[in-house]
Amino acid sequence: MSVSIENLVTSGTFSLDGGTWEVDNNVWIVGNDTECVIIDSPHDAEAIINQVRGRTVLAILLTHAHNDHIGAARQVADTVGAPIHLHPEDQVLWEQVYPG
Repeated sequence: MSVSIENLVTSGTFSLDGGTWEVDNNVWIVGNDTECVIIDSPHDAEAIINQVRGRTVLAILLTHAHNDHIGAARQVADTVGAPIHLHPEDQVLWEQVYPG
């Protein structure tokens, strides 16, 4: 079984401490022809979902919870039916984007 690593770049904004900047972010999709994991889920849910190309998504792994890394996470997770994994210490940042 071979494994591929795919890179998708999405563009949007990053906000922190009262400032907002235009940024590009990497999305990494690691897997094979039938299943994969998504690493980070910024900005553009549709682009990420299209890159998955119908594979089973085992998980969405978030490196951290700055808004430019998690902005599309819920929509992607809901669409592909995958759990989201995030370090517990980033919960406070997650709740700034996704209250409650």
